[in-house]
Amino acid sequence: MSKNLSALSFRKELDDNIFARMVDAAATTGSAENQETVRGLAEHHLVGDAISLGAVSFYDFLKKENEGKKVFVCNGSACLCAGTQEVLKDRIAEKFPKEEIGHICCLGRCHEAGAFQYGGRNFSGKEEGDLGEVFGCDQASQAAHAKDVYHVGSALEEPLLTAPFPGLDAYYQPLRALFTGVDRDALQAELRESGLRGRGGAGFPLHFKWQSCREAPGEVKYIVCNADEGDPGAYIDKYLMEERPHSVLLGMIVAGWFAGARTGVLYIRAEYPDSIIAIERAIGELKAAGWLGQGIAGTDFAFDLKIIQGAGAYICGEETALLASIEGQRPEVRVRPPFPTMEGLFRKPTIVNNVETFANLHAILTLGGKAYAAIGTTQSTGPKLVSLDSLFNRPGIYECAMGTPLQEVVETLGQGFRVPVKAIQVGGPLGGIVPVDRISTLTVDFESFRNAGFLLGHGGVVSIPESFPMIRYMAHMFEFCAAESCGKCFPCRLGSTRGAELITKAMEDEGYRIDRELIQDLLDTMEATSLCALGGGVPLPIKNALQYFEPELKAYFRN
Repeated sequence: MSKNLSALSFRKELDDNIFARMVDAAATTGSAENQETVRGLAEHHLVGDAISLGAVSFYDFLKKENEGKKVFVCNGSACLCAGTQEVLKDRIAEKFPKEEIGHICCLGRCHEAGAFQYGGRNFSGKEEGDLGEVFGCDQASQAAHAKDVYHVGSALEEPLLTAPFPGLDAYYQPLRALFTGVDRDALQAELRESGLRGRGGAGFPLHFKWQSCREAPGEVKYIVCNADEGDPGAYIDKYLMEERPHSVLLGMIVAGWFAGARTGVLYIRAEYPDSIIAIERAIGELKAAGWLGQGIAGTDFAFDLKIIQGAGAYICGEETALLASIEGQRPEVRVRPPFPTMEGLFRKPTIVNNVETFANLHAILTLGGKAYAAIGTTQSTGPKLVSLDSLFNRPGIYECAMGTPLQEVVETLGQGFRVPVKAIQVGGPLGGIVPVDRISTLTVDFESFRNAGFLLGHGGVVSIPESFPMIRYMAHMFEFCAAESCGKCFPCRLGSTRGAELITKAMEDEGYRIDRELIQDLLDTMEATSLCALGGGVPLPIKNALQYFEPELKAYFRN
């Protein structure tokens, strides 16, 4: 059935994309879940009312519950731990009725906390007097209040991902040299030698994925940038898209040339409106300079880019759910194989990489694979961006070599914590919870974290203060998974809900204690049998909490 829907969606492809029409339909009222819209989408794309209703009713910003909402308060982990949101909600409630206030996760304002969205703009860290100015001023003044400022630094002698942008001509010169003087086999060798692994969290070798798509049969292929990775605490993608957008676009163009694709899609989360604006502007610059369209750089290579705006669904950070979303289907995880490089967008061969992965291609083209691999460790090569939350003395984005001691990131780059902290969670809600006394034992690379029973993931860091109950944070993890599950597999959908119920009951009922064997069985089942990394990953931080914070948690458990 889903293959048929993919084929129907392919008829209109991207110029008249069904998901984009869903998002547009919700622009005025906040919801696309009404009979007129659902039936119109179904008739236009020949998919049936049930299919279009099933899709629009899934997304936070398309479903009926979102209708009439005007202000959205961030409920991500970083804002939660910073303790800013309850006061913020009370202040907003003084100006808006309850039915006009919604929630959103995450706005990438983790460096300040106190985050909310209003009028299609993101705000954070506002003092008492500023809220009235935000809600009562014109668009130009709102833009000034929404400006996002944070520290950006590099531990590399020569910054790569955070290097100043030298201008369009200079930055794209390596691309001209690639198209005119290098064949695809030579680029494949450089990619293999570079050792670049995907920066979305899985760490899959890039050269293998790209070659698989290149060798896949088919005249139509796609390059997709996964810019919907909404890990609370991680605003790395946001930084790259807003401050270094051409690093991302150049990487996508290289992928298109290598694999034989003519179209690239950037699926950007709605929670990052400034990222959408910045990427649109950068695409316009490329078109004006002749780097997109037909006959690029005097060759027969043709390539174009299109932005698809997300609609509030964390699961779309999973690549197959993202592809289903673009096709106008419910963003449910697909069984693999076949992998996207064989059957991806519209069931055509597709390369899917995240924002930071594409941003590394410029360094490989300029340095060469061998020199790039010399940065970092043998198995985890190149630079890595990390983002530090508001509980650091110097929060912000930092570039370091893979293999950099985590303690150096925390104490030197972030200048330590501004409040007493007992643990950090690295890699989003699926990442491990690292006690502060274990920070000195880790380095910023995939192997160090995995071998120690944690997860590097995307590289976002959320600090858990000593004053924040670990049992409450465990409930937050389960609740997040339950809310964001695509619902396709039982272990994730039901396991996260049961986990949240167990934790909540233990917190609210002084006479109830959780059976350790029961919750361990629940976690093991989710970990072993969930269809994707959401249900399979959430058990990791719960297990870390049970292992390292047993004295704090023992009052809630028995056996």
